[in-house]
Amino acid sequence: MENYENLAKRQRTFFKTGVTKPIQYRMDSLDTLKKAILTNEKEILAALRKDLNKSEAEGYASEIKLVLEEINYSLENLKAWMEPKNVETPAYITDASSVIYPEPYGDALIIAPWNYPFQLAVSPLVGAIAGGNCAVLKPSEFTPATSSIITKMISDNFPEEYIAVVEGEVETSTALLKEKFDYIFFTGSTNVGKVVMEAASKHLTPVTLELGGKSPCIVHSDADLDTAAKRIARGKFLNAGQTCVAPDYLLIHRDVKDQFLSKLKEAIHGLYGEDISKNPDFPKIINEKQFNRLRAFLDNGNPYFGGKTDASRQFIEPTILDQISWNDPVMQEEIFGPILPVIVYDDLNEIIEEITNRPKPLAFYVFSESKDVQDELLSRVSFGGGCINETLAHLTSPYLPFGGVGESGMGSYHGKASFDTFTHHKSVLKRKAE
Repeated sequence: MENYENLAKRQRTFFKTGVTKPIQYRMDSLDTLKKAILTNEKEILAALRKDLNKSEAEGYASEIKLVLEEINYSLENLKAWMEPKNVETPAYITDASSVIYPEPYGDALIIAPWNYPFQLAVSPLVGAIAGGNCAVLKPSEFTPATSSIITKMISDNFPEEYIAVVEGEVETSTALLKEKFDYIFFTGSTNVGKVVMEAASKHLTPVTLELGGKSPCIVHSDADLDTAAKRIARGKFLNAGQTCVAPDYLLIHRDVKDQFLSKLKEAIHGLYGEDISKNPDFPKIINEKQFNRLRAFLDNGNPYFGGKTDASRQFIEPTILDQISWNDPVMQEEIFGPILPVIVYDDLNEIIEEITNRPKPLAFYVFSESKDVQDELLSRVSFGGGCINETLAHLTSPYLPFGGVGESGMGSYHGKASFDTFTHHKSVLKRKAE
């Protein structure tokens, strides 16, 4: 096993030289990262195809493009973010001024998941670089092709004492977590997030935890059903449902259920064809363990649509499960696959109570034309982030901090929030001598 203590020590020593702090170094590093991505674009897309069977179009849009936009946004705004901020000083403190100085934490550890193995590894790295930190990046062992190209891309362009990639199994993550870092950024499951937070507590290291949970999607009686069907189908079945903010389950008003499910079926065919099992670009389930876990859910309720599987390809067809109850197994854990359970409701109050009695979700989606309905749901349900009459789009905006709440996570990133996450805001009061 690598000597991670030595790696962490080398990065701390490099950080203490102060070379990572000036704006030009940060901007040059971001520009280098951008050029590295563009140079390796074909290899990244090929790796995503190998690991998850992502098409070039899906791989570029959901992985590479989002990271490039994050880099561009940081380059455009970094100077303003780094400026010390003058703030008010209380009147009772005379002859004084108050300033907030942004400064990097130091050495950051970034642990990435497998579902978007490029984007969810490199996007936090953009924030770490913009913040002026050194970083150790641990990509997922379940996507070895993508992890390998990330390693090559970083090692070819950055010294290890500045940015290093460490590949390996769970034992590698465990060993890294024993070392002292100045910040830890983790994306993954809630259960592993608890392990990360416990390890961080040994050194009192601050953490960002990007977790998950069961994200509800409500289609009310006054929704535009055509729009809702297209946007829910796209949001749910992107990456074969292996998306932390995918609509996990559908809450549909009884009055529009039959009409909506018919439109949803049409929308799925519009995206993936009449026989999805023959679509060469539909992503696969990441591994056999996850495939078997998901396949067991297909026995819940009654299949309204889909349900085909192929273990040899780790393929599960987009599936709609009707007549689901809150007590079914599919409703007890995050699905993280192309299976959409449907629960019917008559009264908003009944489903609000059900949602709020459960852990706070990472995402929340509402399809309704009524501002009163929208406001009622937004005011009564706590969640990380979400959309009205759309799915997933909130996480693509650099102006909206992305993160969870409660069991769905803590802290946020994207845009300025990424810079702030990897930055300590140091408060200083300056007073004249007597």
